[in-house]
Amino acid sequence: MLSGFTVCLPQVEIAMDESHPPVSRSKQFIFRLSSDSLGLSHNLFRVAWCNNSTRLCEKKKKTSMFTVTAASYSPMHLRAPAKLKRKRSSTVLANGFPPFLPKEVEKIRDPSAIKLAQRIERLPVQVTFSDSCIMSSCVRPLIHGMTNPIVLLHGFDSSCLEWRYVYPLLENAGLESWAIDILGWGFSDLERLPLCDVASKRDHLYQLWKSYIRRPMILVGASLGAAVAIDFAVNHPEAVSKLVLIDASVYAQGTGKLAKLPEIVAYAGVALLKSIPLRLFVNNVAFNGLSLSTSLDWIKISRLHCLMPWWDNATVDFMLSGGYNVVTLINQVRQKTLIIWGEDDRIISSKLAVRLHCELQNAMLRQIPECGHIPHVEKPGAVAKLIAEFAQD
Repeated sequence: MLSGFTVCLPQVEIAMDESHPPVSRSKQFIFRLSSDSLGLSHNLFRVAWCNNSTRLCEKKKKTSMFTVTAASYSPMHLRAPAKLKRKRSSTVLANGFPPFLPKEVEKIRDPSAIKLAQRIERLPVQVTFSDSCIMSSCVRPLIHGMTNPIVLLHGFDSSCLEWRYVYPLLENAGLESWAIDILGWGFSDLERLPLCDVASKRDHLYQLWKSYIRRPMILVGASLGAAVAIDFAVNHPEAVSKLVLIDASVYAQGTGKLAKLPEIVAYAGVALLKSIPLRLFVNNVAFNGLSLSTSLDWIKISRLHCLMPWWDNATVDFMLSGGYNVVTLINQVRQKTLIIWGEDDRIISSKLAVRLHCELQNAMLRQIPECGHIPHVEKPGAVAKLIAEFAQD
């Protein structure tokens, strides 16, 4: 997989985090599942389906080194500055949660997930590929800081709840932060299903940025979200000031053979994708030792968006469209980039972090020890500190 290119050896400092409840390290789970077979670096599935019920809305238009250690991390690093404009959300909540979330949200026990879910709202976004606007789910900032806004993109088949631990830390640091659901996932209103291919996802993000953010942003992408970020930064460089790529899934050749599956087979695969046994297995691979009770609660969070009525159709649409293939775009990235990688990632090898660091024009690499594929969940304090320092640099 790494043949055909020269591996350079950059200096890499490591980061530790003790701000989050420790996850015991286990080396007994030795079965390796590739990102291709998991589909985590792929994109999923296609069928055109729509509902006559349409929601109407108005059209709107060089490498610098530092070390993160447990000793150096404290809440003082994430203290908000005094001069901030606070903004009150106008979202109307039902029983503490937005009424458009699946009722299963009430079964979640994770306090951070509950708090972030209560802040999810929908904004009207007029895209160029549809006559109707899309009521798009996201978490908007309560504060407006002096630095460029941070926009967080989740990974494959996920939602903004993936940022439940990092988001409040960034806000406490006084950083204007958005957590956006990528078109086709999350909790947007897609009753009238739009296209969910790469071009549509890019246009949706651009129109949301153009309508609401309107300043160059620090775009943060995790796993497949890193491919979304690279694709967007190359096509809309004026909208992105910096990039942060976390355990980036950027070397997959799109969805590959999955794009040629018959629709009936694609739907069967999607049904498996949201199954609890598969999600439990993925948790075992993604994290360095996780208690069963925590894993089960995290499954409730990670599959909540799968209970949206349009989810299977949107996921099939994406898979059959071919997905993301950004390999040729990597060396076109002009923005300064921070690469964050879990040292023990068993889904995407940390060797690819070195390759990505070599191929990007202006990048720095930070590895987090005793951490798997999703550092922003497993080691949120270390990730938030790295992002905050990078944003304020």
